[in-house]
Amino acid sequence: MKILRNIGIALLVIIVLAAIAIALLLRGSPAELTVDEVSGTDPTLVEPESEWFPTINVAEPVGWDEGEVPEAAEGLQVTRFAEGLDHPRILYRLPNGDILVTLTNSPPRDVGGIEGFIMKTLMGRAGAGEPSPDKLVLLRDTDGDGDADIKRILREDGLDSPSGMAYRDGTLYIANHDALLAFDYELGSPTLEGEPRKLMDLPAAGNHWMRNIILSPDGGRIYVAVGSASNIGENGMEAEDGRAMIWEYTLEDGSQRPYATGLRNPNGLDWNPLSDELWTTVNERDMLGGDLVPDYLTNVPIGANYGWPWLYYKNTRDRRVEAPMPNFLTEYARYPEYALGPHVAALGLAFAEEGHRLGDKFARGAFVARHGSWNRKPPSGYDVVFIRFDERGNPLGKPVSVLGSFLNGDGETRGRPTWVEFTEDGGLLVSDDTAGIIWHVIAPGAKPAPALERIEGDRLQPQTELKGDPREAFTDEFAREFNPMGN
Repeated sequence: MKILRNIGIALLVIIVLAAIAIALLLRGSPAELTVDEVSGTDPTLVEPESEWFPTINVAEPVGWDEGEVPEAAEGLQVTRFAEGLDHPRILYRLPNGDILVTLTNSPPRDVGGIEGFIMKTLMGRAGAGEPSPDKLVLLRDTDGDGDADIKRILREDGLDSPSGMAYRDGTLYIANHDALLAFDYELGSPTLEGEPRKLMDLPAAGNHWMRNIILSPDGGRIYVAVGSASNIGENGMEAEDGRAMIWEYTLEDGSQRPYATGLRNPNGLDWNPLSDELWTTVNERDMLGGDLVPDYLTNVPIGANYGWPWLYYKNTRDRRVEAPMPNFLTEYARYPEYALGPHVAALGLAFAEEGHRLGDKFARGAFVARHGSWNRKPPSGYDVVFIRFDERGNPLGKPVSVLGSFLNGDGETRGRPTWVEFTEDGGLLVSDDTAGIIWHVIAPGAKPAPALERIEGDRLQPQTELKGDPREAFTDEFAREFNPMGN
């Protein structure tokens, strides 16, 4: 009896300890600052609080009721441009005004063990656990009423977790998770037929699988955003070959090179009309507490490096990283231009363009879709915000709300904003991947915005100031350290 009693006591102790451990895991590391305090040009960066297990706060998608729409900023009107779509993500407007959308999701994840189990469980709860639809859909609003009356599938074979798109001179470029492809396509055609040409292999799958692309203004180069395979290189830097960077592909000769590096997970790409610079949204690292590390919006000049995985926000060392840090990184790493808040999962990016009809309040700046956190308490993101810019091309102030109410207050989300793009008539489109909806946002009665006047002359503030010729520095030392693929 004594032995049984001791066994019972031991089991009780184990159960109590397990319950305490589970409670601590569920509690996680709640944030102490507001998202706004960790946003803007001068965010508050607290001391890191390393987590041995991530804080978990997944909002389960429940969808929107019939006729329900997100709450919009004063003066804006929201309607459903298209619905009933299977996981719509990236949007792209063709020169004739047609809207393309990739119906896509993660390729099969090959992460094993407890990490893989946790990832699969979390992604499933967040609405991202289903197989990728792998389709390209065309949407057309023939009467300009903000509702796409034509919806057709352009392509559903040869696509493998497709993301970014670009078009020029009869060629449609699409980035799968593992390759950059080129298709012959005549504007207005009802289908996308023929075999694609593979232009460039891309590092496949991984934790960050989306591959957004953008053409250079002269149409001669394509820039490809490729995220890391891990949080902080914990699987070895060999697994990060060709990742955590923006690639540049030259169409004339097929040459390719890393354009900017040290970007944990770059997503949205767009050209700042005030400075002619390429800008991107970036998802920063996890498991340093609810207030770290803020995702960001920044310019990406040639040769720029933003520190991942060793540094964040230029000079803050992440002591968890075991791989030796390159000696020159402390000199070359850059401070991001604008913090978007911790764990907001910033994705789609679109600068306000000539002809948009969202009113004077949104005349100059950038729209960003914040997909929403799965590992912050309280949750962050789940909205679309506007970042104001001054006349010289620099961001300022705090994020301004454009669309909200994606969270319902009960630990659930009606949807998750993913991408932003303008229609030909000046409305803003927002893809909502878990709800299967494309939202259309406009300020009724607003006149088309005029073209922004670019300031010429002296250098604009956000341009890089690398010592020496950045192209030479990049080609030599940067190439050796950050281009192990040998391209």
